[in-house]
Amino acid sequence: MARVNVECKARAADLDLLAQRCVELGADDHGVLAQRDVYFAGTRGRLKVRDQDADGSSLIAYRRPDDTADAESHYVLASVSDPDALLEALDAALGTTVVVAKRRRLFLWKNVRIHLDDVERLGTFVELEGVVAPDGTDLEVTRERVARLREDLGITDDTLVAVGYSDLLLDGPEVLLRAADAAMHNAYAPYSQFPVGAALRSSSGAIYAAANVENAAFPQGQCAEASAIGAMVAAGETAISAVAVVAQRELECPPCGGCRQRLAEFGGATVPVYLGRPGQHPRSVTLGELLPLSFGREDLGS
Repeated sequence: MARVNVECKARAADLDLLAQRCVELGADDHGVLAQRDVYFAGTRGRLKVRDQDADGSSLIAYRRPDDTADAESHYVLASVSDPDALLEALDAALGTTVVVAKRRRLFLWKNVRIHLDDVERLGTFVELEGVVAPDGTDLEVTRERVARLREDLGITDDTLVAVGYSDLLLDGPEVLLRAADAAMHNAYAPYSQFPVGAALRSSSGAIYAAANVENAAFPQGQCAEASAIGAMVAAGETAISAVAVVAQRELECPPCGGCRQRLAEFGGATVPVYLGRPGQHPRSVTLGELLPLSFGREDLGS
């Protein structure tokens, strides 16, 4: 059954000071947990296996927008009895993207989990996770409690982090380029012999990759970017946060004019577009640079 959290994350300079404040607020100290999260290339949100020394292993699928505001995270959690076998199966089917290892000191205040995290290769953070009741009746109360804790713990806007630890660790261009490259190898391009792959990261963190599909009736062919957008929309998402394009015969393959307009329909002018190949330093441009003075829904008027 899907559950909902209200979450925010921020960089923290002094975890000991935050721990003292948690005690002063009357939060219950549940000690230090060692956690290891293995992430996989899910296509509808994020997917990870968590190994936690105290509670065993869990498979967690979740969607959370990249936002510094107190965001809702929708998740499904399942206990795992054979984590090694599951890790092997998921890696074979989806591919492992990143491993996040951390030591977490856990405090509980009402229905809000306060995480004081020391994350390998990233540093120290504080995370607030308000656990909403299954029926959702306390959603607004939970939002208020998370907002109050942000103030009581001295979490300022300039320290907030919009993305998860996995995104901070990942080389964003490289992950998207690998996804686009894998899709490119499945391209159907018997006429042009010009295989192309495109990968989109949505605002939920999911990656949608697709290839160009040609047709003997040439106008019926479809570009890789258009195919990826179709996969994203079919999954129920309509916001692009990053794009990568890979071509077999070109080191840098920018989207065609039509696809620039298609991408602009779902992404803002600052959305990055990575052009290149995996394992190499890609060229990075924005949608605004690719399509200046773009035509959008605001131009349609009322």
